[in-house]
Amino acid sequence: MNQLLALLAGAGVSAARAVYGVVVERRVSGVTLFVLGAMTLTVAMSFVSGSPRFMLLRNGWAMAALGGWMLCTVQARRPFLYEVARLVFDEDRQATWRDNWERYPAFRSLLRTCTAVWGGACLLDAAARVAMALTLPVDLVPVLDDVSLAVTLGALLVFQRVYARRYLRRHGLRIQGVELAPLNDSYTP
Repeated sequence: MNQLLALLAGAGVSAARAVYGVVVERRVSGVTLFVLGAMTLTVAMSFVSGSPRFMLLRNGWAMAALGGWMLCTVQARRPFLYEVARLVFDEDRQATWRDNWERYPAFRSLLRTCTAVWGGACLLDAAARVAMALTLPVDLVPVLDDVSLAVTLGALLVFQRVYARRYLRRHGLRIQGVELAPLNDSYTP
């Protein structure tokens, strides 16, 4: 099969899922709009240029946009990682997360630092994806995109876990699930 058509077929699956979410589930989110916009742009550019490489650039653009957005939220009222955690936690965990945010300046600083690291890592990953898309054989890039994502996420999760525990301990806190507690009773935030 033609490389461009194969890449378009692969993108069609993601686009179909996004359209399904909008039409059937009547759920429109920023992520859905971002995915549909990125796909529309890359498909249009692919047809204009006739090059399958434009389809391969889509993942690099997406990671760059995500990394940029994360960095923009570092000094916002709530950084990206705080907001993401709120979306995935149940109500009890959300309440604990809010309490940690209000009570412990070290927790706020930790989330801002981790958000900055995640944003920077996404930008580095995006640069690697763009370089791969422009230089490597077209058939190899989709596999390497998945490898790049796994390596980036794995490294970020390990960093965050190790760094967070050490950082909190240095500030007299320990983490129990999503709840923070002083290491000793005399500690006051």
